[in-house]
Amino acid sequence: MIDFQRILKVLFEAKVRFVIIGGAAAAAHGSAFPTFDLDICYDRSRDNLKRLASALVPFQPQLRGIANHLPFQFDAITIANGMNFTLSTDLGDIDLLGEVLGIGGYKEVRTLSVKLVLFGQECAVLSLDGLIQSKRATGRTKDLLTLPEIEALREIGTQVKPESGLAETQNHKNASGKQDNHGAKD
Repeated sequence: MIDFQRILKVLFEAKVRFVIIGGAAAAAHGSAFPTFDLDICYDRSRDNLKRLASALVPFQPQLRGIANHLPFQFDAITIANGMNFTLSTDLGDIDLLGEVLGIGGYKEVRTLSVKLVLFGQECAVLSLDGLIQSKRATGRTKDLLTLPEIEALREIGTQVKPESGLAETQNHKNASGKQDNHGAKD
């Protein structure tokens, strides 16, 4: 079982720069489809890789679906030498994506994100438009099955209520009244 609240707290406390994507992002927007892991797109800068590795190492990250007897060292060098990682941790499964199919890297994903408050913390979450774009690009059956619901959420402009999902508020505006789509604080 995944502990979304604890994983997010760990990442925030370490000041990791990331955007929530995938099923958790859809759930934050009000999707009824269940998700069993946390997918994030992470900034690949050297300092962020160090923070990401330091944040997750205490929770025993291992490659998911790989035999336990294979050696795996999770650190900034490993992350820098890879791109996408599907991990099992003591807090649950987390997928780290350096790039999101159909969108690009962290900067492009961040541009398509909105600010949502999850468990009392302002987070960068991939927007409904971004989710639609990425799910169409993957073409996986499970992603295509969620598209009608995500498109409907976008069409009706659903505002998620705190008791109905992960999100407490959606789409903050900046001081000038314009939409601020830059996600969590750096």
